[in-house]
Amino acid sequence: MPLVQYPCPVTRITHEPGHHFFGYYDKSPWDATGRHILALRVPFMDRPPTPDDSAVIGTLDCEDDFRWQALAESRVWCWQQGNMLQWLPSDPRSRILFNTRSGDSFATCVLDPATGERELWPWPVYSLAADGAAAVTLNFARLTRTRPGYGYVGLPDHSAGKCAPEDDGIWHLDLPTRDSRLIVSLAQLADIEPVDSVQRVQHWVNHLEWNPGGSRVSFLHRWPAPGGFHTRLFAVDPDGGNLTLLEGSGVVSHYDWRDDHHILAWTRHGGAAHFHLYNDLGDEARVVGADTLTRDGHNSFSPDRRWLLTDSYPDRSRHERLLMLYHLESDTRYDIGRFHSDPTITGAIRCDLHPRWNRDGSLVCIDSIHEGTRQMYVIDVSSLTG
Repeated sequence: MPLVQYPCPVTRITHEPGHHFFGYYDKSPWDATGRHILALRVPFMDRPPTPDDSAVIGTLDCEDDFRWQALAESRVWCWQQGNMLQWLPSDPRSRILFNTRSGDSFATCVLDPATGERELWPWPVYSLAADGAAAVTLNFARLTRTRPGYGYVGLPDHSAGKCAPEDDGIWHLDLPTRDSRLIVSLAQLADIEPVDSVQRVQHWVNHLEWNPGGSRVSFLHRWPAPGGFHTRLFAVDPDGGNLTLLEGSGVVSHYDWRDDHHILAWTRHGGAAHFHLYNDLGDEARVVGADTLTRDGHNSFSPDRRWLLTDSYPDRSRHERLLMLYHLESDTRYDIGRFHSDPTITGAIRCDLHPRWNRDGSLVCIDSIHEGTRQMYVIDVSSLTG
């Protein structure tokens, strides 16, 4: 089990005033040219947002000393996943999107940073297909109630009195036609291979992700259980067909699609916690990095699928988060950075590294508080990834 200490150059790209972050690990903040990086700016870092707290959306210019340009504001955001800020997959050079509010509803704003031209979609997005023609979403008001730190505050959850409602779950959004329809309900999920703990408790879904080809959507189904919550991993066709339970042990954490038919996820499969590679039809699961990748982390594949990028939660002695690259072919782990994490900034307001790739696999961007404020950093990994 090769393990190599390989510190990589780190550059801080945001500065006071304010705190800066991007959000989750499942999308790239870089535009298609590699020149501009998306970011959120907020005035505090040590409490949950209220409905009146705005985040400023902006870009950092990599060719001008990471100069900040403010573009818009949104009162819809959370510490763990931001507000789904990203470059529009069908136009990643010139348009961005983020979740916002429109009256008494959550919505999506599509913005051209150069012209200021805006378009409003009538629902918030969670994950977009790679061609930009479709998205999936969920009830963010229910999510913030059942899993604080991941949903949005400010609007009531109309499903609050229901444990597993038939009219809530995962919606498919057709972006050209603006059509939306429920493809998987919480009631449907609660009826699949039920266990004792599934009864009379609140159910929710989270971590929706498209496969690269747009033919399957994965997600986590959760409900409260002793010590936290019970989690199951599913995959489904965009029309709701071929709903497949991939892992039902109750322990499922972060994951990423390796290709159109395989998902790598941290799970307890067969009684042992490892990264497991699943076939999306549920008929295969094998351990990856059994003696090398020994800790849960926010994992994602490099653009060429040769490398796995992941991090760790803070160790209990030094309160450090570890950043790692794993070379799949050689089963070699490279520890590329360690970042202190203030032990008082925890729970829903914690600052995970949430590492994400640039578009050619040469750079990695993280959020971190190791210098006392919440800021963004870029790590040059080109000496490893080529």
